[in-house]
Amino acid sequence: MFQLEEIPTFYIVMAGVLFFGLASLVLYAVINMIDIGYVLLKRKPLYRYLLPPFKKLPIKQEQLLQAKFRFYQRLTEKQKRVFNHRLVTFINSKQFMGRDNLDLTDEMIVMISATAVMLTFGFRDYKLQMIKGIIVYPSSFYSETNEAYHKGEYNPRLKALVLSWEHFMEGYSISNDNLNLGIHEFAHAIHINSIKNRDVSSIIFSDSFKELSQFLSEETELRQRLLASGYIRNYAYTNSFEFVAVIIETFIETPSQFRSKFPRVYAKTKQMLNFNFEGY
Repeated sequence: MFQLEEIPTFYIVMAGVLFFGLASLVLYAVINMIDIGYVLLKRKPLYRYLLPPFKKLPIKQEQLLQAKFRFYQRLTEKQKRVFNHRLVTFINSKQFMGRDNLDLTDEMIVMISATAVMLTFGFRDYKLQMIKGIIVYPSSFYSETNEAYHKGEYNPRLKALVLSWEHFMEGYSISNDNLNLGIHEFAHAIHINSIKNRDVSSIIFSDSFKELSQFLSEETELRQRLLASGYIRNYAYTNSFEFVAVIIETFIETPSQFRSKFPRVYAKTKQMLNFNFEGY
């Protein structure tokens, strides 16, 4: 019979490493099962982040958010630290390009990126893999997709979001008209991202939208009342993608009115975004 001291140290170390590795895999599998079970039961992530936010936003960019981005102004200090961290991460993960001699400024990059961070603030996976490049024009631009002038578009094949800066800012100039170009185009990207990926946040978004679509198709009276109200603009009924984008615009801009008029549609939109923040 071998004595412990007769076993080479190398094998003891390797056995420890192997045990630790197997234990880690088992623990990860258990946590993942609990996480998925919680998502399926509660339709929200078990947690949004594990590690504390550590990336700092430059002071000038933070001041810009504080002055111009209404959602950011209403966040707690803790939430602002998370927002700042996510904003830095988002900006660093995308390629920003100006067109038609447009020189990109800090304001452009921060305001556009903050729109994405706001819409995904309830997500765990917020980086939007289906966007690699963000292209900004001074105003309306000619799109070869359908040979027409656009204010904005999202191209999933190229993973590119394209915006007119003039019309992007116009969307924020009136905060309660349910028209916001940036929110609309990022909503398209989030929707496509939820179809292409199966992370926790994508599962919640896509499954919640399926539930919304199902009860709208089954409840004729609610569907007719929604159509007749004019509250959700007619463009929403073009197709399911436009419907998602328009109800998210509406949810962000006039949440109290939305909740009052169509509480069940509002609740599903809130569930899609996991949007449990002040004012919502």
